[in-house]
Amino acid sequence: MQQSNTPPITNPEERNAWKTGLTPQAEIWNGRLAMIGFVAALLTEILANQGVLHFWGLM
Repeated sequence: MQQSNTPPITNPEERNAWKTGLTPQAEIWNGRLAMIGFVAALLTEILANQGVLHFWGLM
């Protein structure tokens, strides 16, 4: 396993910075947006009483 030369993020403003590429900030935003997408899909299934693919007409 490779060791990262990137220092840990200790400043909250730096943690929430919108940076692209393979940076810790990009991974934080990727995780946040994935959680929002998962909750949106879950709510769609609960409220529509059908799966997301059926809701969009893909199945």
